[in-house]
This record gives sequence, C-alpha cells and structure tokens, in this order.
Amino acid sequence: MRKIQAAALFAVILLGACSGIKPGEAPAECPSCPACPSCPPAVSPAPPPPALPFARTLRPAAWADLPGWADDDVTAAWPAFLQSCRGIAGKPHGTVWKRVCDQARSADGKPGHDARRFFEANLRPYAIAAADGNASGLVTGYYEPLLRGSRARVKGFEQPVRGVPDDLLTIDLGAAYPELKDKRVRGRLEGNKVVPYWTRAEIDAKGDRLPARTLLYVDDAVELFFLHVQGSGRVRLADGGIVRLAYADQNGYPYQSIGRVLVDRGELKLEEASMQGIQAWARANPGRLRDLLNANPSYVFFREAANSPDGPVGALGVPLTTERSIAVDPRSVPLGAPVFLATTRPNSTRPLNRLVLAQDTGSAIKGAVRADFFWGFGKEAGEQAGRMKQLGRMWVLLPPEAAPK
Repeated sequence: MRKIQAAALFAVILLGACSGIKPGEAPAECPSCPACPSCPPAVSPAPPPPALPFARTLRPAAWADLPGWADDDVTAAWPAFLQSCRGIAGKPHGTVWKRVCDQARSADGKPGHDARRFFEANLRPYAIAAADGNASGLVTGYYEPLLRGSRARVKGFEQPVRGVPDDLLTIDLGAAYPELKDKRVRGRLEGNKVVPYWTRAEIDAKGDRLPARTLLYVDDAVELFFLHVQGSGRVRLADGGIVRLAYADQNGYPYQSIGRVLVDRGELKLEEASMQGIQAWARANPGRLRDLLNANPSYVFFREAANSPDGPVGALGVPLTTERSIAVDPRSVPLGAPVFLATTRPNSTRPLNRLVLAQDTGSAIKGAVRADFFWGFGKEAGEQAGRMKQLGRMWVLLPPEAAPK
C-alpha cells in the first residue's frame, strides 16, 4: 500500500512540475509526463548498431596470424563474397556491411582491382575461440549428391523423397520470448495439444499415411539418408532429366550420427566411420539397415528447386561456391562473413588454408570453432566430403563497423 501511495505522490509532483511551466517555455530538464502539453516532444536517440551475439568468442588478430593468407588465391573467393553481400542485404546485421559491400560492387571488374588488398584495407581479422578458450575445432565436409530416381513408385525405385507434411507445425518461440530469438520448435496437433512431430522411425512406419506429397522415389535407402544429411541434391530420372532438391523443413529432432552409433556398437572402428565406411557396412548388412537409419530420429523434408549451373542455395539464401563456402553455427559466426579457414585435407596432414564464406548452417554444426566445408557436386566431391573429419582453426573477417565491443 505504501508503494502505491508513494507512486501516486510522485505522479502528482511530476504533474505539478509540468503545470508550472509557462507556455512556450521548457525547463532545463523536463520530467517525463506525456499528459503535459507544455513538454516538448522527446527526441529518440539513433538506435545503436545491432549487437553481435558472437562477439564474446572473437579475439583481435593480425593478418600475419593467418597461416597461408599470403599464399591463398583469395581472388577465387571474390565471387562468393559478392554473393554474401547480396545475401546480407536486408538482414538485421546487414547495415554494418553496407559500406564494404558498396565498395566491393563498385570495385568489381575494375582494372587493377586486387582482392587481397581490398580485404586487408576494409576488414579486420578476429580469431574465433570456444567459450573455454579452445581455438581448435572440428571441420567436416559436405557436398551435393546425385541420386537415381523416378516420379512414380516402380520396382527398384521405392524409397520416398517427401515434401513438407500438411500437419507439421513450426512454432517461433522468439515471438513470445525475445530471449529465445531464432528458436523454433516443430510439432503437430493431437486434440487441442501440440506434441512433438513424428520421429524418423514413426514416419517410416506411417509410410503413405503421412500427409505429405512424395516428390520422387529413389533406388537406395543409404543414398537417401545421406541426401538428408547434405540437405540438398540432384536426382537423375530414367529419361535423363534432372530434378534439383532443396531443404524445406525438418521434423524437429536433433541429428544423431549413425557412424557414431556403429562405433558405439562395436561394428566399426572410429577411423572407419566415414560415409564410405557406413555405405560398405550397409551393403554387408541389408537386413539391419532400417534399424540403423532409425537410430537417427531427425528427418528432412524437401522441395523442388529450379535447375541452374550454380551450387545449391544455402541458409544465407545465395548459391554455395565449390570449395569457397562453409556451413557454420550462426550463434558464433555471422552468416555472410568471410572466414579464413586453416585445416588439412581429408585423411591427410596436407594444409588446406583458404578464404571461405559463411553461407550455410546445419543441424550438426554446433559450436564456435566448427565448420562444414562445401566440396561441390557429384561423386568426387562426395569422396572428399565423406572422408573429411579434420581439426581446424578459424578467423572471421569483419568491417570496423562490426568490431566486437
């Protein structure tokens, strides 16, 4: 009661102060009382630049700290950088990139343009570290696979590629809880309750009873599983036509590595748990394959995408560039930013140091020092991606406008 009385008294004092102001006259400090007509309208300060949630993982660095920076052909990353500029435009953090991107577009194709000199003049490197200070992390690889398929279910083509089900709900938690911005959950209605969506095993058991359009049927369950892991791919039909598939949605469950499952079960050694090792195990154990695949509850739904000579479209909304795009955890690395990656080639100690662009995400890509290197399209790219599980370090390149505070 005392608090209510004190608040009421304070309000009276404020109103009294306002009532004593002569018309056209304002005190040095006018109290905040919207009902008082004599108070001049408040002028809102200019909004501060958007906060960078990843700043706590960044440490200032020098160009000399980047191993192989002077040797990398950074010109090969220039088209991907321009794609990033296109993808960043309109994003909440896009304002801090406007100056640099405008200058990049203006300099593109001009005589004497030097990409390395441009990056060094306009960006600053920051070493990425995990919350515990560890500067090394896991670098894996991914690619765009080619599968064989059919529009109709016929003998030999019986594995369904599904579109988004009609009953899949996507709930944006940030709309009600700002602290959960960018957090979404998937579910379905059961009566008047929202419950988790079906797992991979349940979707498999429901089959055609799932309210989802089947886009295509492919010939290999393992290849389809890895299409889910990659998130995009192409399917060649019997008549030679190509259908391009892009990620559309997911059932809401976290990804579980079936390679890890096989290792834990003693079926494979750790060094054998590559895509190729899993494929070999599947060929040797066809009767146990469904049980293995269902150990990963995550399930990806697809949509048909337009055919083009470009790479698949990543989470930034622009085509990925072979060997110059990576998937990152956007909570630690801003989507669209150039990143210098220092790692090694698959199953080797040969350096792979190059400038890449953070243009994609993935359900298995979690953590500050974590990257998935895009190898491109087809079998050879798949060979590289399937064997890649290397240690690496990362530096993000940012304009001064985005310098971590």
